[in-house]
Amino acid sequence: MVPAPHPRWGERPVAYVVLRPGQEAEPRELDAHVRARLAGFKAPDAYEFRAELPKTATGKVRKFVLRDEARAIELG
Repeated sequence: MVPAPHPRWGERPVAYVVLRPGQEAEPRELDAHVRARLAGFKAPDAYEFRAELPKTATGKVRKFVLRDEARAIELG
């Protein structure tokens, strides 16, 4: 999860999801799953599905790339 700008709260989480091959999920299903386990303010406002996450040469997730992409998402 990375933060995205929100007009009221300043920032809200956005989840980038990579599903295993053959798996399917809808944002509302993920939202119900997350809200059953986390406090409401911690639950993401948006889910972005990806084939893979951007990674460095050593295999770490390039969160700064995801943060830049999240800035373009309209929340609220």
